[in-house]
Amino acid sequence: MNLQKLKDIRIEDYTYELPDERIARFPIENRAQAKLLIYKDGTIDENTFSRVGEHLEAGQTLVYNNTKVIYARIFFRKSTGATIEIFCLEPFTPSDYVSNFARRGSCEWKCLVGNLKKWKEETETLCRFFQYEGKNTQLCAQKLGADKNGEAVIRFTWQADACFSEILDACGEIPIPPYLNRKVEESDKISYQTVYSKEEGSVAAPTAGLHFTHELLARLQQKNIQLQELTLHVGAGTFKPVKSDKIGEHDMHTEHLLVTKDIIKQLLASKHGIIAVGTTTVRTLESIYWMGVKLLEKKADFNKLSQWEAYELPSTYSIYDSLTALLQWFEHEKADTLKALTTIIIVPGYSFKVVDSFFTNFHQPKSTLLLLVAAAIHMDWRKVYDYALQHNFRFLSYGDGSLLTIKKTDERCSNKV
Repeated sequence: MNLQKLKDIRIEDYTYELPDERIARFPIENRAQAKLLIYKDGTIDENTFSRVGEHLEAGQTLVYNNTKVIYARIFFRKSTGATIEIFCLEPFTPSDYVSNFARRGSCEWKCLVGNLKKWKEETETLCRFFQYEGKNTQLCAQKLGADKNGEAVIRFTWQADACFSEILDACGEIPIPPYLNRKVEESDKISYQTVYSKEEGSVAAPTAGLHFTHELLARLQQKNIQLQELTLHVGAGTFKPVKSDKIGEHDMHTEHLLVTKDIIKQLLASKHGIIAVGTTTVRTLESIYWMGVKLLEKKADFNKLSQWEAYELPSTYSIYDSLTALLQWFEHEKADTLKALTTIIIVPGYSFKVVDSFFTNFHQPKSTLLLLVAAAIHMDWRKVYDYALQHNFRFLSYGDGSLLTIKKTDERCSNKV
């Protein structure tokens, strides 16, 4: 494939008119009653998520992202009255999520700082009081360095006998998407989490999964649909608008992922198709394939995938070869989990290696997520979005969803297990 041609894709070609009233400000009361658009082989149908089992087949593997949204927004007020918002992006010291959340007394994070110009002095420490286990305690923030874009490394210190995850729960706010244009409500603490969330780290929900309930997942299991989970911590970059004219000039955000030996075994055993819940799961599963390729190519940094690397690596390896290489790594290292980083961007022209179909919500115009949809169903993305607009589907994070079957190519078919 011609990489430069892909980088020259014009983001203007991937836009549509999204009326403000079509953006879902709140979720519907019953998650599973959200509308579901079904796209396959150029045809469109609709149903509700509660009846999704009618569109899945026994033996298929459903993979979802078990990440949990953290209360990443913390507000401090200076003595001058100025409010400083600190938005925690990813752990810095320790850099591992689990270790950082378990820290007591202090830790450091990469953060976005709102109203940074009001926090001028590098030596100034911001403090706020909050209640923890019925006692008044204090959280302090010290800026260790910042850039012009508002990103900074912040050292947090606190006196309470609590780990950092408990501190966030006590004084942070859940970071609902900015395009909702409203304040956080108590109900968001539940509605902006998937029912299977458990691995803390995301600052945005994998929203396609918001439609699933425990009852619905149980019914899918009864139909002999295999359920598997992995972890990709969604970064704030998922909301980052594409401001460049060409996609090659846009810098994708890096996200942390965690893959287990068990899911590699399940993917190898799957013979009836792999269905991803959400674009985060799509990106993780496709990244897994390319990491296996990097192992086969004897690349030392196989667990780090850069933005365009998937288009530069050889694509002749089968899924079986790639996943077997990863399984051999697990066995050689006597490991059960693999921690990795991915910056992969999926644009029209990409050949999907692992995923056969996926659930996803309806995304913003001119977004990398809309490009991923177009990569999967080509120009039919316009047909899908026109249908959704004309048939009263609700858009964005709290909106309705779709089940899209990826348009296959000869190259992709030859790489199946």
